[in-house]
Amino acid sequence: MLHLRTERLQLVAATLELARAELAGPRRLETLLGAHVPPSWPPPLNDEKSLRWTIDYLTANPDGVGWGAWYFLHRVSSSRVSSGREHGELRAVGLGGFTGKPTSAGVVEIGYSIVPECHRFGFAPEAVRALVAWAFAHREVKRVTAQTLPALRPSIRVLEKCGFTFAGTGSEEGAIAYALERPGS
Repeated sequence: MLHLRTERLQLVAATLELARAELAGPRRLETLLGAHVPPSWPPPLNDEKSLRWTIDYLTANPDGVGWGAWYFLHRVSSSRVSSGREHGELRAVGLGGFTGKPTSAGVVEIGYSIVPECHRFGFAPEAVRALVAWAFAHREVKRVTAQTLPALRPSIRVLEKCGFTFAGTGSEEGAIAYALERPGS
């Protein structure tokens, strides 16, 4: 599995196996992730339709792991075990990722969502920064875009905290777009 680590989060790229497990139910997903999946799962704006998109995308693009969904896991407790390594319980706090591989112009679109009980803990900007860094680690990525709704001020704040700037009207009705250029371009 493809993982990213931040100060408080572990991001796990969705695989076909993980996405199918989520479709089967939270207990199967918990087992494969090794993390508690809360009763509020999935996060807002994620549903069976978006999950089926992930399954279809990964079926059509077996090499697309990382360019689709990522699970955001938070280590809720931490203690040292006898080996000196940290041990803690993981819980799923959000979901995000990309809408596919980079376009020929080097553009990827990012999205993210956090379960309601974990809002305002800074998980979204932390995850978005990690995903943007991962995307820009691929030379072909020149720009990361995002879409949100004007009424979703917390979502806009996440984008602004991560360095995105307003880029105009989004491609979906009522949406606005934000963009972040590759550093140094």
